[in-house]
Amino acid sequence: MADKNDKVADNTPGKFFVDHQCIDCNLCRDTAPNNFKQNEEKGYSYVYKQPSTPEEEQQCQEAMEGCPVEAIGNDGE
Repeated sequence: MADKNDKVADNTPGKFFVDHQCIDCNLCRDTAPNNFKQNEEKGYSYVYKQPSTPEEEQQCQEAMEGCPVEAIGNDGE
């Protein structure tokens, strides 16, 4: 389970976030490309845009549920 106290600094404020467990596997960027980006230098993904449509919300939820290391969280902000 993602730890909201261990969020990567690049995350845009809001309910979805990525923590330091991320292994940069591409799943979230493939699933929700409008919301996740890669920090190539540090080797992880992060939320660069919180969902603004029901479709993006669903894609972010799907990315969170599919994350192999549970690095994506939803803290309900």
